[in-house]
Amino acid sequence: MKFLDQAKIHVKGGDGGGGCVSFRREKYVEFGGPDGGDGGRGGDVVARAVADLNTLIDYRYCQHVKAWAGRPGSGRGRTGAGGRTMELHVPVGTQIFEEDGETLIADLTHVGNKVVLAEGGLGGRGNAFYKSATNQAPRRAAPGVPGRERWVWLRLKLIADAGLVGLPNAGKSTFIAAVSRARPKIADYPFTTLHPHLGVVRREHAECVLADIPGLISGAHEGAGIGDRFLGHVERCGVLVHLVDGTQEDVADAYRTVRAELTAYGHGLDDKQEITVLGKCDALDTKTVARKSAALAAASGTEVPAVSAVSGVGIEALLTRLLRAVQAWREGRTSKALAVAAEGWSP
Repeated sequence: MKFLDQAKIHVKGGDGGGGCVSFRREKYVEFGGPDGGDGGRGGDVVARAVADLNTLIDYRYCQHVKAWAGRPGSGRGRTGAGGRTMELHVPVGTQIFEEDGETLIADLTHVGNKVVLAEGGLGGRGNAFYKSATNQAPRRAAPGVPGRERWVWLRLKLIADAGLVGLPNAGKSTFIAAVSRARPKIADYPFTTLHPHLGVVRREHAECVLADIPGLISGAHEGAGIGDRFLGHVERCGVLVHLVDGTQEDVADAYRTVRAELTAYGHGLDDKQEITVLGKCDALDTKTVARKSAALAAASGTEVPAVSAVSGVGIEALLTRLLRAVQAWREGRTSKALAVAAEGWSP
């Protein structure tokens, strides 16, 4: 299945059914009068977050969504049937924006979250509604109200606990393939990864979801390379794993290049907890690993583990550190949510 994280669609609620002009005419019924029923309400267009979806590819080929119209009213005071609701299934983590692409309508972060994108129109009144003492035989009925229609943007931000960032060909795909069951494309040229991948890391009684995004280069925030459009998929992460290729000449410069792009992108990425890792250490001798680890530690200001996803050196210790950081982030997020709820509670 192809990956698509952005789509523009047109949604339209169902039109309301028209009211009916009808009179009761029966033998031996002296006072029949108007009995036209109201039209039915049009259906809504609703977006719902569901499990087992991780792409918006369906909406590349179905860009116009329209709910069912309400049925018109009929005689004997019968109201028309309401239109059926049209439900759009989207992945968890989908954000919905107005046509300008900036005004947020909804952020569907949990399974079952839903939002009405286009309301159906109200049904028109039948002539029985207009009956009065001075107008006992009205011959008019109201048409149904058209349903709301508009263009909206769907943008998917994958739900992950930790995110992999780094320059192209830094070994991110090899790493996620080594620690999870994800199977991204791996090759010895830059930009092998063209869209994000998710992998579940499990160790003992702990687990986390790890996101691998395409590599960043200098000027990515201005559109260089693949650009920074996929950075949105690590906005929700609590921890960033910054993987630096140990075979590069200047590992400190490689680190600073990616950090500059994270800062330029904003959205809190530069403030997230970061674990800086020196990768591909199986291709280096012991002295070179020590020298480059020291240079990277000086640039990042943190302890830098040296690992190799191919040989497995340092992987278990790194995953232990990662899972602990993710668990601490989860606990902090839960505590914050409880504090916010307590502030809004009143006895």
